[in-house]
This record gives sequence, structure tokens and C-alpha cells, in this order.
Amino acid sequence: MARILENKKGRRQILLSADDIIETVREYQNLTSGLHSYEEIRSVLKEKYLFLPEEM
Repeated sequence: MARILENKKGRRQILLSADDIIETVREYQNLTSGLHSYEEIRSVLKEKYLFLPEEM
């Protein structure tokens, strides 16, 4: 599960586990399968949201 890390400078960071990264890449590959150009990929990703569950 992703973990949000507070930063004393004001900007937070999200810590990802190996499983979080693999799941994100898998979802990206599913969404962009068969697309070849940068423009096609950006167009599809603009319409989709990828969520990372936060650790509780």
C-alpha cells in the first residue's frame, strides 16, 4: 500500500512498494495495449484515473 510521507518543506511524497509499482505498470499496460503513438497514449490516459490505496 502506498504511504504518504509528510515533508517539512511543505510538499508531500508518496512511498510506493514493489507491489504498488507492479500494479501501476500493469494497469498502464492494460490501458495502452495496442496503442503506438505518444498522442494516442496521452489521449487514453487523460480519460482514465489510476488510484493508489493509502496505507492506514
